[in-house]
Amino acid sequence: MTRIAVLVSGGGTNLQALIDAQKRGEIPGGEIVLVLSSRRDAYALERAAKAGIPTAVVPRRELSSQEFDRRLCEELARHQIDLVVLAGFLSVLGTEVLNRYKNRILNVHPSLIPSFCGPGMYGLKVHQAALERGVKVTGATVHLVNEVVDGGRILLQKAVEVLPGDTPETLQRRVMEQAEWVLLPKAVAMFCRGELKEYMES
Repeated sequence: MTRIAVLVSGGGTNLQALIDAQKRGEIPGGEIVLVLSSRRDAYALERAAKAGIPTAVVPRRELSSQEFDRRLCEELARHQIDLVVLAGFLSVLGTEVLNRYKNRILNVHPSLIPSFCGPGMYGLKVHQAALERGVKVTGATVHLVNEVVDGGRILLQKAVEVLPGDTPETLQRRVMEQAEWVLLPKAVAMFCRGELKEYMES
């Protein structure tokens, strides 16, 4: 059984997609055993509690980068985590976590990487940038996480049409519903089945 930790910072909509997929039996061989938040007030913690999943908080704003990295490693080790999933986690991971969990950290980003990604590109900012650029198609990407923000090996992508009259909020919702909530559970299931080995970075 692959022991999964989901790292969150906010509302936890992608976490909920994973919880729902797990309930439907779509992540065979895997189980979410920890939800870890970088913020004490993240609503995602309530979602985890309702699902009966253990939670932990490592408050980014109260810790140095080095201490934050160390505390993350401690929590992940304590729960014997095999796979780390970033689901709206707004903190950059440090060297210790990246090295210890190399090729075992997945992230979902709300654009078709390499467009609208990198430092500072998260949440509504991504969709605002897409609308300002005038793209007709956007989407979401699941990728491996390395030391480059949004720079790891791409695993899955799904395109979503940009519609006339879209706002950052309406586009964000459509990308979540049509792409993020589909791709992330699929990628986690693929990892648990051992189907991502060809994508692993050396």
